[in-house]
Amino acid sequence: MTAPEGNPAAGGWIEPRATALLVLANGMVLEGFGLGATGQAPGELCFNTAMTGYQEILTDPSYAGQIITFTFPHIGNVGVNEDDVETVNAAASSGVRGLVLHAAITEPSNWRANRHFDAWLKARNIVGISGVDTRALTALIRDNGMPNAIIAHSPDGVFDIERLKREAAALPDMAGLDLVPQVTAAQRYSWDETPWIWPVGYGKRESVVHKVVAIDYGVKRNILRLLSKAGCEVTVVPSTASAEDILALQPDGIFLSNGPGDPAATGEYAVPVIKALLDKKIPTFGICLGHQMMALAIGGQTMKMKQGHHGANHPVQDKTTGKVEIVSMNHGFAVDPASLPAHAVETHVSLFDGSNSGIALTDRPAFSVQHHPEASPGPQDSHYLFTRFVEMMAAEKAKTAA
Repeated sequence: MTAPEGNPAAGGWIEPRATALLVLANGMVLEGFGLGATGQAPGELCFNTAMTGYQEILTDPSYAGQIITFTFPHIGNVGVNEDDVETVNAAASSGVRGLVLHAAITEPSNWRANRHFDAWLKARNIVGISGVDTRALTALIRDNGMPNAIIAHSPDGVFDIERLKREAAALPDMAGLDLVPQVTAAQRYSWDETPWIWPVGYGKRESVVHKVVAIDYGVKRNILRLLSKAGCEVTVVPSTASAEDILALQPDGIFLSNGPGDPAATGEYAVPVIKALLDKKIPTFGICLGHQMMALAIGGQTMKMKQGHHGANHPVQDKTTGKVEIVSMNHGFAVDPASLPAHAVETHVSLFDGSNSGIALTDRPAFSVQHHPEASPGPQDSHYLFTRFVEMMAAEKAKTAA
């Protein structure tokens, strides 16, 4: 006699009930199993191809307003720790809205772990879903672009699906959104921590060679650490700091940080400040959003990308040396190289799609890159850019002394 369906005592099968949904703006609904915080979160759905570094990714302020689909199936298996957070204010909520996983989270198995990944997600109020065919979802994003979506987690499996569909369809497009106010510093502060070295941990800057003012559009800790390691006395200022306030600090160099959202929207207030600083011919280095806004400040334009670049395995060529480096990237907008003026030279290019990945100005000491040379997470191929910035400041000082 066959066991009755749904009776586990009789050897039957009970279909697990979905406790999470991913609802796309086009009405598509994907079922799965909830993890992390309960409730719902809206965002732009993208995919990240990194195989490691999920904690750094989920605390990167550049992901504000987004839901991340991890293409690597096993996320959370090494737990989390207190060292790998990239948000400067470790107590602040993460910019990322949610995450989509293929496999369920396992118990941590790494000597550095001091917390379970799921508990960490709950503490940071990040909503997650597992049990999703992330390969198919990634193909959908690749072919159709990054859709808006709502991720919802309810342990009892009860959802108002029609309401979620309406809310997902009504979400604003990322184009035109200034998300920097969600992640920038509230006030000025100094930074002297240097990169992590096994088995010692993080260090402190021992000497100062140059004074750098970093404008915080959503800066990552490891960027500040590498500046500090290079002998820079780093002062971080909010994204709304005026050119007058920045110049009053008498910097040897200006750093324009990474950050989220549409660069044109943030540029409404940031670009005039960047223009004023560039006019002073102070050595300037920009990364990610800072790169895009430097381009806007010199008359260039930015554009929304179809699927963006998110991962730690992107090949980029440094056209000044001919070398190819593997880099971390995280951006949904790009600089239009055709819009750049004659005094801007394209220095780096993505070998995936030919999009712009860096510029240098020929009439003043300034350069910027689209990728993340601080490599957190990711390979360290691009650390040389911090040395290039320091050498630029030293050269300008030598000119002044002469």
